Amino acid sequence: MLYQIHEWQRSFLGPLSYFAQASAKMLGDPSSPISQWPGAQRMAAGYELIHRLGKDYEKPAFGIHKARAHGQEIAIVERVALEKPFCQLKRFKRFSDNPEIVEQNKADPVVLIVAPLSGHHATLLRDTVRSLLHDHKVYITDWVDARMVPASAGPFHLDDYVAYIQEFIRHIGARKLHVISVCQPTVPVLAAVSLMASRGEETPLSMTMMGGPIDPRQNPTSVNNLATTQPLSWFKGNVIHTVPPNYPGHGREVYPGFLQHAGFIAMNPGRHLSSHWDFYQDLVRGDLDDAQSHRKFYDEYNAVLDMPAEFYLDTIEKVFQRFLLPRGEWDVAGERVDPAAIKRTALLTIEGELDDISGLGQTEAAHALCRGIPSTRREHRVIEGAGHYGIFSGRRWREIVYPQVRDFIRKFDRTVK
Repeated sequence: MLYQIHEWQRSFLGPLSYFAQASAKMLGDPSSPISQWPGAQRMAAGYELIHRLGKDYEKPAFGIHKARAHGQEIAIVERVALEKPFCQLKRFKRFSDNPEIVEQNKADPVVLIVAPLSGHHATLLRDTVRSLLHDHKVYITDWVDARMVPASAGPFHLDDYVAYIQEFIRHIGARKLHVISVCQPTVPVLAAVSLMASRGEETPLSMTMMGGPIDPRQNPTSVNNLATTQPLSWFKGNVIHTVPPNYPGHGREVYPGFLQHAGFIAMNPGRHLSSHWDFYQDLVRGDLDDAQSHRKFYDEYNAVLDMPAEFYLDTIEKVFQRFLLPRGEWDVAGERVDPAAIKRTALLTIEGELDDISGLGQTEAAHALCRGIPSTRREHRVIEGAGHYGIFSGRRWREIVYPQVRDFIRKFDRTVK
């Protein structure tokens, strides 16, 4: 019922948002006579703020059409390499007219970025992708909004997530692949590679794990505490809802994106309120650059997706409540997850000093679990002054983290025979 109420609210706010958008343009466009009225600029700013608070935020595009590689600007074409009901494996194909650049591009390492299925779309990692394209052939997991997946496609559990990652690794080819997981997927990626190693399959050349809850018992954050202070029945009764009839996934149980977004805002309400007030002030002053930065950030931040209920509840129970991975008690589809079975895959873990989502030590715990990997093939980094998002996006990512990731990948590329 809550989902349906949200849809009614959305239907009500839609026309108001469009009216506010039109009014903002009419009052703010210099070519409009009305824009010369006294106070028109303030009214335009107020209307735009109303529009942005009430509008729907659709999934943004990656919008990466070019990059620099080997000293030359090249074209980027986004393609779907493999399609599954709940995920698209996307490749950012690089093109150049220069035969020498083409050959250099072909020789670059292959990277699979495993994006989190935790509320935001994979486009949140746009900056990660853009940087990696300079020196790598890049794939990414682009998870589908669960409300858009017909109920006939069946459920999607944490075990299914692990199976998807294994299928993507095999599709690309483990022998030439480096895997980067950001936040939540560090756990299923470690499980996927562990199971492949236990079966004697080829495993990726390296794994880079960034800010993920490998062992949430280490320095628990407010996110961890919420998961441990409430029983699983509380999550089932309070955050799981049914997709209403106006979506293809009608009847599917999900953790709705709008509830997740409310949780994101509740973590730092003062910061968001201040940000919106600053946006209004920027519009009044005519500071268009800062206003555009605000729009760009919230276009991404406010675009959320529904998560399959089974996957979400599995993650709460197995990762955050029972700690099955660090305890060595996790079975996936009847197979025990044993990270010690990994021998040939190099491991890099990265944590932000100020991460308030995955506390210090939670990702580093992967080293103790992956004791089969020689110490010469394992490295750990703590990024000073970086929060959760700073380790994969923004200035610190581009200037501090990315060079270390690039060098680690290069160090272990094609070294496994």
